[in-house]
Amino acid sequence: MTTVRHLRGFAHKKLLLALTIAFGQPAAFAAETTENITTSPVAVTGNPLGVGSDEMVTPVSVLNGHNLSIQRESTLGELLKSIPGVSASYYGPAASRPIIRGLDGDRIRMMQNGVGILDASALSPDHAVALDPIVIEQVDVVRGPAALLYGGSAVGGVVNAIDHRIPTESLDGITGRYEARLGGADNQKNGAAVVDAGNGLFAIHADVYGRKTDDLSIPDYAKIPSLRTANDVKGRLVNSNSEGSGGALGASLTLDNGYAGLSYSNFNNNYGSVAEETVRIDQKSDRIDFATEFKNLGNIINRVKFRTAHTDYQHQEIDAGTVATTFTNKGWEGALEMGHGNIGRMSGVVGYQFQFSTFQALGSEALIPKSNTNSNGIYIYEELPFDVYKAKDLKLTLGGRIDDVEQESEGGGKFGAPLSRNFTPQSIATGALYNLTEQWSVATNLSHNERAPTYSELYANGPHDATGQFEIGNTALNAEKSNGIDTQLRWKSGTDSASIGAYYTRFNNYLGFFNTGRIVDDQGVVDPSGGLNEAVTRQVPASFKGIESEAKFRIYDQIGALDLRLRGDYVHATNLSTGEPLPRIAPIHLGFGLDYQLNKLSTRLDVLHGFKQDRVAQNETETDGYTQVNLTGTYKLSSEYHFEVFAKANNLLNETIREHTSVLKDIAPLAGRSLLVGIHGEF
Repeated sequence: MTTVRHLRGFAHKKLLLALTIAFGQPAAFAAETTENITTSPVAVTGNPLGVGSDEMVTPVSVLNGHNLSIQRESTLGELLKSIPGVSASYYGPAASRPIIRGLDGDRIRMMQNGVGILDASALSPDHAVALDPIVIEQVDVVRGPAALLYGGSAVGGVVNAIDHRIPTESLDGITGRYEARLGGADNQKNGAAVVDAGNGLFAIHADVYGRKTDDLSIPDYAKIPSLRTANDVKGRLVNSNSEGSGGALGASLTLDNGYAGLSYSNFNNNYGSVAEETVRIDQKSDRIDFATEFKNLGNIINRVKFRTAHTDYQHQEIDAGTVATTFTNKGWEGALEMGHGNIGRMSGVVGYQFQFSTFQALGSEALIPKSNTNSNGIYIYEELPFDVYKAKDLKLTLGGRIDDVEQESEGGGKFGAPLSRNFTPQSIATGALYNLTEQWSVATNLSHNERAPTYSELYANGPHDATGQFEIGNTALNAEKSNGIDTQLRWKSGTDSASIGAYYTRFNNYLGFFNTGRIVDDQGVVDPSGGLNEAVTRQVPASFKGIESEAKFRIYDQIGALDLRLRGDYVHATNLSTGEPLPRIAPIHLGFGLDYQLNKLSTRLDVLHGFKQDRVAQNETETDGYTQVNLTGTYKLSSEYHFEVFAKANNLLNETIREHTSVLKDIAPLAGRSLLVGIHGEF
């Protein structure tokens, strides 16, 4: 039996056990690298060959270890919006999805351990992602198209939450982590415990968590002055409280060259809809995962990896205690991937991906008929390094993908007769990573991506109160097609790093719900007092372009260490058929931070300025600029057991901050000044 001390060192070095977080590492976070967070580059989402994040051609950000533990939020959207190019859909503190480079919804692939999360979060901004960030151990964010490996729904990017509920490495002994938090603008009370145990051949995993929050404290009134009434409450976002719980059990057989494992997880979440004071959303999801991977199998096929998950998801929208609408999403998703032996210097994989799911909405807001999605895709990805000036300075990547997607409506009532549409999206991408010197490198990607329309875009026909629209789909839609280019210049020297990137994506036929200008009632009948904007699915040419930058420099290293962090991003999105801006595009962000560490004490200051957004779509209001200042402090009470206390003071200037990317920006601001304290540790 290995000692606990040896176990801790092994788990930290490999970063493969769900319970191990490197609390003792200095905080650092830069795009395309995880230096000072892990002992070696982490193999991340977006490259099936398992290369380190600093060898990726595509722009990838990794959040794990101490940084993840300190920055945890209640939603993935709020957790990840500190990454350049990432914003959040923010529908109150309980529902917020990541938006990448101005793209959201079904253009962002939300995954858990490499398999899609089957929920209803892409359908509407008031639907939370069926995953609590408190139990995850790492989040990978691919900025830009990743449709090649993950399908058309990844045309905007990928967010992969990794929880290690299926152990992938042998373990001899017991290890784990725990965390508890109290306070904040929502007076949260939450905690989690994770345990892994094994005998060298079998490993088991268990985790449990709970979360409870009150209504969010805000600096002023929730609504902007033009919408305010005499009955509005000051200082509180009404009906924004929440309560959640969940857990998982997993087990694996771990061998020298691979593993095979199974896990079951449960997710429960109940929260208020801040747009409607009498409405609550009650979510439940049960998920069974199976994963296996074996390496060193031979010269022809050297690696085989298979992962799949079955999800049974349901949420109910409850109005004044009565169930108004029920949404369900049930199905299977998975992928089989095989790596081939080197052909000369070229290495690569071929893969097959599938999804079979059924979505249904019942009740007053059943805007979509019962729909079945059947998707099968095959892909290939290859890498070829070249020697330039007697060094491996250049790496080329090339790949392609083809899918067969069937979107079937079972029809009925207002949805008409049953109907099925088939699409064959095809994507191709190529990229290059060139090391100019030991410190400087440049990466470029070219891609053509195609996305099949979703069942919502095809078959919707009903009121959608969360967006204030009566949505009408279009069964004659074609696959959405886009072409893009992405370039990054990177620099790294010791603990210092910097990157700046630019991108341009042009959609031939961008899909979206566009308002017709007519006001209708909840039956779709034109009525000036109906309260809903009629919105139909249309395809228009559109462009998205922008810049992202991030840097970290060690500026002092005498008594303790002081690091300076810089970040900025800008996205410009246009409907090319009218020349008008597309809606809900984030403004320019510029920010800096300071990280100071002295022995057991660490502090982190973050200052972010969001500029005024006055480049708005028709009938869209402008959003004022803001400056958000956050301060975090941690103190390690025990180095042996990584026991640490921390405090987070957010929005120190107590500014009223409204996210332009939120459909509720005029009635739901972000949190006011607050203080949260907590403990975390590992054993």
